[in-house]
Amino acid sequence: MLLLLVQREATDLYSTLLTSETSRNILRFYRPKKLDYGVSITCVSLGSLLSLTSELRWYLRRYVQEAIVEIAPGECYTLSLAEEIYLRLEAHEEARDYKKRLYIREGSVAAVAWPECDEDADGSEGADTVLDVWCSESEFNQD
Repeated sequence: MLLLLVQREATDLYSTLLTSETSRNILRFYRPKKLDYGVSITCVSLGSLLSLTSELRWYLRRYVQEAIVEIAPGECYTLSLAEEIYLRLEAHEEARDYKKRLYIREGSVAAVAWPECDEDADGSEGADTVLDVWCSESEFNQD
């Protein structure tokens, strides 16, 4: 299970996390990996991942554009939906009602598309990475 943190534009999230003594202390048992668009952190369970995001809350608000939970390879959820699944407000199998597509270019999110709404919308031109992320109903209706 991975926590994928997509950095804000003009931010080097990996360096920021390693520069701060507080975040280094929080991440001392993890081995964050630098990605072109942010940081990847391996966690053993959803509970430990959510606990880690709670400890990193200040950094997430300030430096992270999107926090994504990769349950299995290619199966990504927003942090909000992962919390709902953990609290059993949403069943894991039933969590696949709403999806957004993130187009990452030059280290940050360049565009967001809602495949169910605009099937012909394609922001993939020049995108370095494309992530399909399942999200909660409230997130879907919000955007």
